[in-house]
Amino acid sequence: MRGRAVVHVRLDRRLWLFAAPRNRVERIEVSHDGTGTLGHLTESLGVPLTEVGSLRVDGQPARPGEQPGPGATVEVRPVDRPQRVPPRFVLDVHLGKLARRLRLLGVDAAYRNDAADDELIEQAAREDRVLLTQDRGILRRRALRCGAYVRGSGPAEQLDDVLDRFAPPLAPWTRCTLCNGALEPVPKHEVVDEIEPGTRRCFDDYARCAACGQVYWRGAHARRINAIIRSASGGTG
Repeated sequence: MRGRAVVHVRLDRRLWLFAAPRNRVERIEVSHDGTGTLGHLTESLGVPLTEVGSLRVDGQPARPGEQPGPGATVEVRPVDRPQRVPPRFVLDVHLGKLARRLRLLGVDAAYRNDAADDELIEQAAREDRVLLTQDRGILRRRALRCGAYVRGSGPAEQLDDVLDRFAPPLAPWTRCTLCNGALEPVPKHEVVDEIEPGTRRCFDDYARCAACGQVYWRGAHARRINAIIRSASGGTG
């Protein structure tokens, strides 16, 4: 790159998954015309700004809108964990299983399997939610106020990542897995006509979703669900 102005970027290893393989090195030289901002520079390397915790230029704290000078050394660091934001989420259409697991733990997790990107971004802003996604394009949308890339290929890994990043308070068995509504205890005699005879004989404790009316009890799947809860609670649940 001799004869052209460059900046030197040190991308924290925890952000390498966003970078092209050729840029997964200790120091990257990037052409710089003197007008690009730190935010544009970071995103040009594939890293959404939602994943950046801090920027430093020649050792000094900097903001995404600042412009680095030629030859500057830019450090890009990930978000500190746990990230302190309201523990309210909306998930994109590809994270339905994660939404269910979050709801099992009592975490406020809005989800629709037919929501468009614009709808997700608008809902996140309107309801003060963090948009969870594995779509980097959504995370780069300027209209998005708060979002997060979910790491992991399956719901168990994804759940671990969300809990590690945000540390939301957990309240298992308090939220509807179908619609995210709050569960309220209900006497057995009030739901007896809505459940099968075998269920009536085996279980006495029930709850109903205040939003959609779905009836819940700790039935045949309780052992598996409890295992998810114990794992998410560090084995103490």
